[in-house]
Amino acid sequence: MTTAAIEAFGLGKRYGRRPGWALNDCSFRVPAGHVCALVGPNGAGKSTLLAVLTGLLRQTDGEVLLGGRTPAEARDRIAYVAQEKPLYGQLTIAETLEMGRDLNPVRWDMVTAERIVGDGDLNPKHRVRTLSGGQRTRVALALALGKRPELLLLDEPMADLDPLARHQLMGNLLAEAAESGATVVISSHILAELEGACDYLLLLDKGRIRLAGESEELIDAHALLTGPVADLAPHTVVESRVTGRQITALVRREEAIGGDWQVNEPSLEELLLAHMRSPEAPALLTPSAEPRHGSGHLGDGGRNGNGIGGVAA
Repeated sequence: MTTAAIEAFGLGKRYGRRPGWALNDCSFRVPAGHVCALVGPNGAGKSTLLAVLTGLLRQTDGEVLLGGRTPAEARDRIAYVAQEKPLYGQLTIAETLEMGRDLNPVRWDMVTAERIVGDGDLNPKHRVRTLSGGQRTRVALALALGKRPELLLLDEPMADLDPLARHQLMGNLLAEAAESGATVVISSHILAELEGACDYLLLLDKGRIRLAGESEELIDAHALLTGPVADLAPHTVVESRVTGRQITALVRREEAIGGDWQVNEPSLEELLLAHMRSPEAPALLTPSAEPRHGSGHLGDGGRNGNGIGGVAA
């Protein structure tokens, strides 16, 4: 059985007395070694999920394990880049990387960290407070990757970069992850960019897991049908649109597709947008995304629920 980088069992998070749940009965698995896209609309719970995985937030319900350990136990093997990229503005870039080395004396890789900074033509003597948003992103990623993490969690890491810089930095990130064998979970709204970079997917909407598994398997499980307006039974319909005398529908490939339908494979972007526009569509997890077992105890202070059973430097 492939080792799980992340396993969640009935994971829930509620903020104080606020109505509703930021995360609600989330159960899923991410096998080790994947680059996983975490997607969903604003307010879906993506940042909350990442913060729970890092141990910065305690879950209200359920359990989460990272490589079989609680987030607190696995903290030395995790690196996290938050949306705000909190760095010490008074430090120089060189001092920031030295801080990373001092905080991670066993696993720190200064060569990797300095290479990522150098690829951006940054002067190590410049103070962090003088850097642009994109430059701060590069320093934050250098600090995270210098830790040589087994699990790298990124929350909208490249939102403040121009398209060329995003492309270059994403290439660096994927190359470093492939070399080290790290599992990467990256939250982003740029769906087209994720399609070529990620081989695993988590779609979160209103605090619930809607899709989870290998990107190719999730795409193969759906078909995009176009044809004359007709009854779509017995297919499970995710979304359908009628234009004139034609209907276009995204359906699950649960039954043989007959009739006069034009059948196409949806793109990852089409698949995700259809599910986000249709919150009533049933959830789908591929076999590798189904959680296998619990550890028998609750991680980081959570309580039994209704489910199964900064930059980290």
